[in-house]
Amino acid sequence: MKLQQLRYIWEVARHDLNVSVTAQSLYTSQPGISKQIRLLEDELGVEVFSRSGKHLTRVTPAGEAILNIVGEILRKVDSIKQVSQEYSDEHRGSLSIATTHTQARYALPPVIEDFIKKFPEVALHMHQGTPIQISEMAADGTVDFAIATEALELFGDLVMMPCYRWNRSVIVPENHPLCQVSVLKLEDVARFPIVTYVFGFTGRSKLDDAFINHGLTPKVVFTAADADVIKTYVRLGLGVGIVAKMACGPADEGIVSLDASHLFESSVTKIGFRKGTFLRGYMYEFIQRFAPHLTKDLVDEVISRPIRSELEELFAKIDLPVY
Repeated sequence: MKLQQLRYIWEVARHDLNVSVTAQSLYTSQPGISKQIRLLEDELGVEVFSRSGKHLTRVTPAGEAILNIVGEILRKVDSIKQVSQEYSDEHRGSLSIATTHTQARYALPPVIEDFIKKFPEVALHMHQGTPIQISEMAADGTVDFAIATEALELFGDLVMMPCYRWNRSVIVPENHPLCQVSVLKLEDVARFPIVTYVFGFTGRSKLDDAFINHGLTPKVVFTAADADVIKTYVRLGLGVGIVAKMACGPADEGIVSLDASHLFESSVTKIGFRKGTFLRGYMYEFIQRFAPHLTKDLVDEVISRPIRSELEELFAKIDLPVY
């Protein structure tokens, strides 16, 4: 059994059983991967993949169990590499982050700017996606950190830490009737068509809960994953927008931002990483730059406490910043 064979079956599973695409991603040949997988299966005495002719069709039950262990082995190998890199050159390496458009566009730029200034030899890679995709990328090791508001709690193999609280603004075209309302109410907002985030994005669940709890059924006429896209369609008069407050600013011409923090429960953005990950020095630094209360000592304490109820008790004592 060779480490290379384990990596091959892991990557084939990650690439939807497409051996050709896997070979391209690993800069090797398709026949070479197929041969090594067969040799591994012969040695193990079980099939990892079912086949139809020359094509892989699914992962077998035995393969599922084997891949779970292989994932742990490869993560440990990556940690060994991280340890060696930390001691050979603590300021050189790479850091990959998966996040949503809202975080990438509005929350992260000053953090990343300062980080790059201090660690110019660290290659920084950003991936954008849905909260589920973001969480999956962190869970399977594609990225080092996931930053999102939704979905991180669905993955039990992630260490999650709260970064900050945020709420929403209602955005309308200039001279809209809601601009004349002294105290904005949900009933006022529900009278108009609504333009907001796709479900599963950027705290959308809190928004839906607020209307349901007030017995209201909003008419959502358009959804998008991008706050800037939502603003565009609000300017066109398609409806009233509901976006993260951090996404609104003086540069937004043609629209008016109305504070809606009293209408909706605040949401919490979290940062997560895979359990067992070896955090290099600059990784701790990035976490604290993004969330100053997450010091190295606190992060290490979180890692040492695998019980979720203990972590909730720990974080309950922290007064999170509000944006």
